[in-house]
Amino acid sequence: MTLNEVQDSIIDDFSLFDDWMDRYQQLIELGKDLPPIDEKKRTDQYLIKGCQSKVWLDADLVDGKVQFTADSDAIITKGIVSLLIKVLTNRTPQEILDADLYFIDKIGLKENLSPTRSNGLVAMVKQMRMYALAFQAKGNNA
Repeated sequence: MTLNEVQDSIIDDFSLFDDWMDRYQQLIELGKDLPPIDEKKRTDQYLIKGCQSKVWLDADLVDGKVQFTADSDAIITKGIVSLLIKVLTNRTPQEILDADLYFIDKIGLKENLSPTRSNGLVAMVKQMRMYALAFQAKGNNA
């Protein structure tokens, strides 16, 4: 699936719920499905700055595609990062840098999060793009 097809699929999934309590429940379920990050990566080095809850994020470049792993100590935040991973993992660094993450607005995520969670969402996206930029820079200097 293309990056936009994955986003459209997420929008379709969330459109099934009229109530934001149901959408929060969907986020919680998505977080439960997130594969755990390596215990060695649950350190300050991998913590995302700007999140109220703890969010650990790591990335590897495998065959030219970025693979993200993450975890959080907060269930809704874990669901949010799992959505971002679903959209951005297995993409080239350039795809990640060029991505218009329109699903965030389309499912009403930003306006239904507390200001601190919304800031955390922005920090997660920023960190994922920083990884992509670093991998791209390494690739261009190889």
